[in-house]
Amino acid sequence: MSWHLSCFDPATVKRLRLSKPSKSAALHQELSRAQGSAEALQLLLQFARKPVEPESVEGVVRILLEHFYKESDTAVRLKVSSLLGTLVQTPAFSADSVLDDVIMAITSERSHQVKAQLMEALQAIGLQQPAGSSLRQRILALGCKQLSNSSHSVRSRCLQLLGNLGSVEAAAGGDAGASRVIAGMEEGPAGDVQGVIAAYLSDQDARVRSSAIGALMLLHERGLKLQQAVYSQEFKIIYLYHLPPFLSIFCFSLCALQGSMERVSAEFLEQTLDKKLMSDLKRKRSAHERAKELFSSGEFSSGRRWADDCPREAVDRDAACLISSGACGAFVHGLEDELYEVRMAAVDSLCQLARASQSFAVKSLDFLVDMFNDEIEEVRLQSIHALRLISQHITLRDDQLDIVLAVLEDSSRDIREAVHELLCVTNVSTKSGLHLALLELLKNLDKYPSDRHSIWRCLQHLGQRHPNLVLPLVPVLLSTHPYFDSPEPNVDDPSYVGVLVMVFNAGQSCPTLCSLLPSHTLRHYAYLRDSLSHLVPPLSVSASTQQDAQHCLQSSLDRVRCLRRPDTPGACELLRLTIRDLKSLGELVPDLKGAAEFSALYLGCQLLLTQCKYNMVVYSRQVLEDSSRLEFLFEGLGPKHVAGARQLRVQAQALRLVLQARSGKRSVSFLCAVRCLEPQLGALPGGFAERLFESMPFLSTSKPHDIIRTLSSLLRQAHFIPLEPPMEAKRASAEIIEPTGESDNPLKFTAGLVLGLDLDASIHHVSEPHLRVRVQVVYPDGQSQIIHPRAADFRNPSPGLHRLITQVYLSHSAWTEPCEIEISLLLTYSTDNSISPPSCASPAANCTESFESSSLPFIGTVATEGSLPLCASTRVLVAPKPPRR
Repeated sequence: MSWHLSCFDPATVKRLRLSKPSKSAALHQELSRAQGSAEALQLLLQFARKPVEPESVEGVVRILLEHFYKESDTAVRLKVSSLLGTLVQTPAFSADSVLDDVIMAITSERSHQVKAQLMEALQAIGLQQPAGSSLRQRILALGCKQLSNSSHSVRSRCLQLLGNLGSVEAAAGGDAGASRVIAGMEEGPAGDVQGVIAAYLSDQDARVRSSAIGALMLLHERGLKLQQAVYSQEFKIIYLYHLPPFLSIFCFSLCALQGSMERVSAEFLEQTLDKKLMSDLKRKRSAHERAKELFSSGEFSSGRRWADDCPREAVDRDAACLISSGACGAFVHGLEDELYEVRMAAVDSLCQLARASQSFAVKSLDFLVDMFNDEIEEVRLQSIHALRLISQHITLRDDQLDIVLAVLEDSSRDIREAVHELLCVTNVSTKSGLHLALLELLKNLDKYPSDRHSIWRCLQHLGQRHPNLVLPLVPVLLSTHPYFDSPEPNVDDPSYVGVLVMVFNAGQSCPTLCSLLPSHTLRHYAYLRDSLSHLVPPLSVSASTQQDAQHCLQSSLDRVRCLRRPDTPGACELLRLTIRDLKSLGELVPDLKGAAEFSALYLGCQLLLTQCKYNMVVYSRQVLEDSSRLEFLFEGLGPKHVAGARQLRVQAQALRLVLQARSGKRSVSFLCAVRCLEPQLGALPGGFAERLFESMPFLSTSKPHDIIRTLSSLLRQAHFIPLEPPMEAKRASAEIIEPTGESDNPLKFTAGLVLGLDLDASIHHVSEPHLRVRVQVVYPDGQSQIIHPRAADFRNPSPGLHRLITQVYLSHSAWTEPCEIEISLLLTYSTDNSISPPSCASPAANCTESFESSSLPFIGTVATEGSLPLCASTRVLVAPKPPRR
């Protein structure tokens, strides 16, 4: 040991100083070794992505300037100029030290692009100089000199430089100085910058004229009052060259602002729909109309009667209330504008005002219906949505209904489905109008069979809203006769199914309608009630039976409420019977389906935890999956329901930990994750979670085998916690409409290439589906493909319902024979409790790393992503063929 100390005597130790290599030296070496302009450009691109220390900026700028003079390639010099403009803006850098070099480079440069980029760097240098300084005067003089350049980009940069650096002091000479040319700018004060910029308002290039207008706006924003001559010239140029785009923006903004006119009387508001001028709230005849009436009378005033030629309406000049002619027909002009953006803004504003006033909604109905014939698809779609929003105030007449139904012939699927949604919420005035709507929808069904689900849903709502109009149409719709038997229709006919859907939904609130139904229709009702339960209602359901269903749900849960321990004799059988009753109740009563399914799934988890002694691995994994369904697959849950689902998850995780008896690192990470979940599980007192939190002080200081022993004891003592049914809960679900999976003809494509498969699906009760819904494709060999649809592929026709219309691209190697692929929709989720593990008490204070390395799903601060199926998979037969040689 003494020999070791003598070898490392402190007197012989040499200290080393560590320092970072200079950026300028490294850049100089890299540019010197660059072979060719392409490699130098790549080095500069990489250098631009890295930050530069303030103390190294001056050296880097010098290296760049040296390389600029040596380089002959325009692209490299352009990149160097861009880097110079960025580096000179560094706060600690003295930009005036490189001003002469930049001016020399601008003077000798031949490339217009490089010169424009150098002018931008020169502007950055000038912005760092005080106003009125000699350096700024030199920069302004160079900018004025370069205005004579033939390139529009250089002239535009110079005008921008003058707008940012020009003096805002009022120039002497008033309007007469507007045409004065700057002279002697290096010696004296700033000249008339306005006049110089105004001279380029009439430039032959529109980009230069636009830059001149922008430069004048910069001067005005900096506090300079524009001279009258300059302002007049600018207005003239805008009117001559830039009026169409400015006018469109102005008209669009004007039409959009009309929707904010809330505190306006009904008379003034209705005047926006009429082009006729009103005086004293009465129609004012024009001079032409008054002269025409005088001419048609055939005589003039004889003068015998006093004041026989005076105006017929004696209007008091002080009491007259004149409506400005600008308000007359404002919406009419907007709806007839040649720009479709203005027409769309007018439709939006008209809809906003109509939603707040029923009388205005009735008067604007004709105008919105007329917009259904617009040549632009976006305008038609916007007018349909606007009419749907004001549907509670209006009733469609037969002539208006004809225009609406004519849009069903549109080739756009979005337009047709929007009309279907409109008919779902509007009222029809007459029986003939409802019959016409039914016939047009059935004709649309024959022409576009893929729209059948949307049309059936539309007929469902038409029957619900017009039971009194459907009642006299039943003999015509079902082709019944009082004396003769009619043939039984085919129940598989989509048109016949649509008629029955409307009739059955009307019979829900019209008891006399059921007596008119023939015997075969009643048999068809039983079939459709099972196959299309979401479209065909139970005809016996009333308010009293709805209350009976709720009482049945509550009584079913009351039977298991007394079970404090699920392992008591007979408890498992009682849970099975209750789960069966809840599932049946959810199928019979759609309004209680969400609450019944949630309660059944919650009781199923309790039953699995009771049976874990038979197969712990399988049942604990199933509880983890079902607890995720409880939390993420239902909407409208309360805090206690979410806490109950998370408690089941913690209980299953504790069971798996006891079963596997992992190492101490796994135990510590589990305790840390549970402590982070304590604020969220506190909403459900009692049960396993509360006892676990009470034991946390002991568990935090215990050894792994003591933690396992304590968890085993807590699991044996856990008792059942009943939950109230969530009456407002809705389960997320989906239905794949296309492809149907019924075709036996395989879809053939060349192996290695792509097959586009059309996908049409309806998604229910999923918020933000463009972020959470995925498409899964499973191939016969076990490979799976997860596809994230675009946000534009999702449509929201009504609250709680989304449509996914997209294309799924398939590709695979060659197969020997056709095989089926499975297509389904998944709901992704992630758990992020946003509580940091280091806040945990010792000895688990440093458990972040151990927790992240563990494989515990769904618990902790790290977001765990997963997916849940939204619907059953659809099988499609495909056949990739080998390519031809």
